[in-house]
Amino acid sequence: MIQIDDIRPYHDDEVNDALQAISRHPMIMALLQFTFPDKPMAEIKKIVESCHSIRDFQTRVIYKSVQMVLERSSEGFTTSGFEKLEPGVPYLFISNHRDIILDTSLLNVALYDHDLIMTASAIGDNLVGKPFLLALSKLNRNFLILRNLGPREMLQSSKLVSSYIGDLILNRSRSVWIAQREGRTKDGNDRTQQGVLKMIALAKGRDEEVMDYFKKLKIVPVSISYEFDPTDVLKMPELMAKHYDVEYVKSNNEDFNTILKGATGRKRRIHMSAGDVLDAELDVIRDSGEPVNRQFQMLAEEIDHIIHKNYKLWPSNYFAYDLLNGTKEFEAEYDEKEQRQFERRIKRRVEDDHEIELKNFLLMYANPVINKFSDEQVQK
Repeated sequence: MIQIDDIRPYHDDEVNDALQAISRHPMIMALLQFTFPDKPMAEIKKIVESCHSIRDFQTRVIYKSVQMVLERSSEGFTTSGFEKLEPGVPYLFISNHRDIILDTSLLNVALYDHDLIMTASAIGDNLVGKPFLLALSKLNRNFLILRNLGPREMLQSSKLVSSYIGDLILNRSRSVWIAQREGRTKDGNDRTQQGVLKMIALAKGRDEEVMDYFKKLKIVPVSISYEFDPTDVLKMPELMAKHYDVEYVKSNNEDFNTILKGATGRKRRIHMSAGDVLDAELDVIRDSGEPVNRQFQMLAEEIDHIIHKNYKLWPSNYFAYDLLNGTKEFEAEYDEKEQRQFERRIKRRVEDDHEIELKNFLLMYANPVINKFSDEQVQK
């Protein structure tokens, strides 16, 4: 029987002991030295010992870790839409997903900077197999989505997660982050899986309309875009396997290496946009007279539309689109320097004359352009 203790983050009264237990791990020590490069270990130890809650750890350590990541591997992080959200109000952030750790870390930076409630965040248990990663995720208020379960256990786990999400938002005034699909989007084509929405809705009241329950959760679609995806080269083998319709098997330490690459790799500019809270849109879906399954599809499409509309397109996206299609439709959106930078990126990541590999790589960056302008045509 799966219990809440199998998936929850640490309680605040467990944080200090957990920190003391893992602070000597070489990877944790490396994280702390990276975060506080000018401080001696004795002073860093005092900072760690002063953390007696998840908020303490997030604001005194992880917030500064993310700032160091941004300083060393990016050209700036910007946000939009968060100023429209209300302090003290919990939300359900449903987001596109590019980077295993950084996406949620950046969201919480944005929330903290805007004096908004930070999130409890869903993470697959397959990503935290190493004990120190599991402890670190629980210290960051991550809750686990259990993978590789049988059908009966999977339903039980889904009900437990759904109930936990509802309890956090409705009873504990805690915001929640969850990706719009299982796993990260590898090809840049951000689409919400209905299964994620159906899982969230499992906790609704027996006689409650699905869309009324979602209104109570206050859904905010979130778009995050990196000018350069530092893990793009690591996504290529899986994209190629999908292209050739063969099973993709992860290598040992692949997820851990992806986490490191996501943190240290060059990203250039990063933007995160929070959409408006879904409200009237849910009334329209509820009153449409459509069957419940179709309502889930309509909600997924609405979330996708907002994510695509608010997605910040960079010169890399526009140039990839033009290169993929052999056009100059968006040549005003990039200059020669930006074009050369992206071409160098292609040469380092794609084998010469490998047309299929090149197409998959370009689609990774071009799909956000395709989606945004396809959505605009539909709206017209």
